[in-house]
Amino acid sequence: MADALLRVEGLQKRFGGVIATDNLSFDVRPGEIHALIGPNGAGKTTLISQLCGELAPDAGTVFLAGEDITRLPAAQRIRRGLARTFQITQLLNEDTALDNVALAVQARSGHSFGMWRDARSDMRLLEPASVYLDGAGLATRAHVPVADMSHGERKQLELAIAFACEPRLLLLDEPMAGLGASESHAMIETLRARKGQITMLLVEHDMDAVFALADRISVMVYGRLIATGSVAEIQANAQVREAYLGEGDA
Repeated sequence: MADALLRVEGLQKRFGGVIATDNLSFDVRPGEIHALIGPNGAGKTTLISQLCGELAPDAGTVFLAGEDITRLPAAQRIRRGLARTFQITQLLNEDTALDNVALAVQARSGHSFGMWRDARSDMRLLEPASVYLDGAGLATRAHVPVADMSHGERKQLELAIAFACEPRLLLLDEPMAGLGASESHAMIETLRARKGQITMLLVEHDMDAVFALADRISVMVYGRLIATGSVAEIQANAQVREAYLGEGDA
């Protein structure tokens, strides 16, 4: 795991008598999409919260690019390039899609470019924002207010904002949730287009999306990882099939 961008070693978190993460170790390699799947109650959300710095582990270590970030607060992790979609996507409903992404470009730059009212017409922000919107499949919706966008389009906009923050590692927490078939297809294609450019840890229940996108899959059950491997290896794993028996896809 020496070349891992994210490395987790022996992570543990207990809530009373419930062990949410049980001596959990895994890694995410640069440029890959690593999917994390498991039944409801497996501990996926608790794990992600520990990776983001929202929840302190009882034991174990989290490394980002070789740096121990286990005790760093969430804001410090974001500055080091670890981002979770909902952390960076407070959409402004009355502003356009382009304005929302331009604000993310402005925040990433660390410069005010004057007041935000003026910044919305600043080409130093709007030009790169247009590129990120195009990359998320929203080029034709740039000037539509967020309030007038569909649920699927808002999800795509969240991705555009995430891309604009240029994270080293992007944690995607169920990006397919609530999407119809055509919207899910669009989301898959958007993520596939950034494969190799942004390292992603994908938590997802939609197994079609997982199998279409993942380079590797880790399976979490009752706080433990029971398997990690390629799509083919996970599909053929008898322990994984048994763990899901009667519990749905993920």
